[in-house]
Amino acid sequence: MRECSSGRSDLLGAEFAARNGLHPTDVRALIHLLDAARSGTRATPGWLGEQLRLNSAGTIALVDRLERLGLVQRSRDTTDRRRVLLKVQEKATELGWTFFGPVIGGVVAAAEGFEEGELETAAAF
Repeated sequence: MRECSSGRSDLLGAEFAARNGLHPTDVRALIHLLDAARSGTRATPGWLGEQLRLNSAGTIALVDRLERLGLVQRSRDTTDRRRVLLKVQEKATELGWTFFGPVIGGVVAAAEGFEEGELETAAAF
């Protein structure tokens, strides 16, 4: 029986985390923060904690760890100085592309041979 694609994704994420001295939650946090940046969502520690279902102490420890590693930066919101915003640093993006770039390239190459209906089915899945 073939392993489901989400199971493979989890294993790939765990391998990435292990190779880079990260916890799987660190990787999930970075993914959420990158998604937030793409969608224009202002990511705060509270928002990140909700996404990961972490309490505030766990979220602060996570953000502290990612900041110490140079993967995330905290900054004050210019419209509300009481709010802290989180931003993924270029180092994290480069690290991700080094590992996941070949995987993404393989998926893109495989999808080039698909017809429109097949792409829609794959996207829906």
